[in-house]
Amino acid sequence: MNIRSNEPFWLVNNGILSAYPSLRENLDCEILIVGAGITGALMAHACVAAGFQTVLIDQREIANGSTSATTSMLQYEIDVPLYQLEQMIGEVGAIASYKACKNSIGKLGEIAKQINSTSGFNHKKSLYFAGTSKDEKWLKTEFEHRKKAGFDVNWSDKKQILDRYGLHSEGGILSEDGASVDAFRLTHELLMHNEKKGLQVFDKTELKKVKYLKDGVLAETDTKAQIKAKKIIYCTGYESINIIPDKIVKLKSTYAIVSERMNGAMNDIYDTLFWNTDSPYLYMRSTGDHRLLVGGEDENFRNPTLRDALLDRKGEKLQKAVKKLLPKVDFITDFAWCGTFGETKDGLPYIGPHPKFPNAYFCLGFGGNGITFSVIGADMIVGMLQNEVDPLAYFFRFGR
Repeated sequence: MNIRSNEPFWLVNNGILSAYPSLRENLDCEILIVGAGITGALMAHACVAAGFQTVLIDQREIANGSTSATTSMLQYEIDVPLYQLEQMIGEVGAIASYKACKNSIGKLGEIAKQINSTSGFNHKKSLYFAGTSKDEKWLKTEFEHRKKAGFDVNWSDKKQILDRYGLHSEGGILSEDGASVDAFRLTHELLMHNEKKGLQVFDKTELKKVKYLKDGVLAETDTKAQIKAKKIIYCTGYESINIIPDKIVKLKSTYAIVSERMNGAMNDIYDTLFWNTDSPYLYMRSTGDHRLLVGGEDENFRNPTLRDALLDRKGEKLQKAVKKLLPKVDFITDFAWCGTFGETKDGLPYIGPHPKFPNAYFCLGFGGNGITFSVIGADMIVGMLQNEVDPLAYFFRFGR
């Protein structure tokens, strides 16, 4: 599946960080992970730490799928507001899902520190602001629900937002718990770290066929190699729709632009993540080298040709949106790209086994919380491998 356009910022900025061979011989292992983006890298890290003999394969070069195009905004806020999620799945599950995302940000920071990562993990505030005046009422309802649930949030009014950020909005929820990272670099660093501990990594190795056996799986690749494993874990993101028969995600096209480097005078902007209540929502964050990254303008289709053809027009719209929101910011576009994005009916991931795939697990962190869901999923699935029960498994299950 073509899931992104050419030249996303992270790929160009980082270049080639590491290289791996394609698989040319048969292998036996305990765990086979399919997909070497940030999700697969986090899964491999968790499996190796738990002592499992692990092999990871990807049909592309490492992190060259969605991970190279992600905005890497780390927020505990799920695409579905907390008060709405409570109505959909109940208060207990909704709050637990939000808190798991919050905790996963800290966990990712610990992982980055543990491997001496240079991926620029930084804790930041997060401002969820009203895109229009009519959104202010329900956004205040969301604020009250988060406050009641124990999240560290404050309400910022129009004047406070303007004074602090120079941003025009009727109001918003300022959260203390957010972060940003370079997921492309972190993926490579995780794999390099775990390769030294026995992880076997193969890129340009496409999974062609899987036989689901009573005692494991037998995977066949396009390189004519076979991998026998006790368990297989799919970390294939949006491409999982080619495997799973269920309609679990609605795929869209999304767009992003990155500015030229700016001066360091706007510290509050650099220390905060931004997203608004529009549908589709607009989001902004800074990069480690003082650029501003802006994304949104989603379209309800995933046709790669049509998606890419709209890139220039969408880039211009995003730039105009920045000018309207932040009139004092001189945004000059340096990079622009687009990719496939997906949303589930409740904003939650699909993590765990599927009844049609024996000895298999899926870690599919769809939506704006893909990375935080991946941190959660890595721990959950390793727990499942060790016969542990996680209450969130019920809310993240297939067939819900």
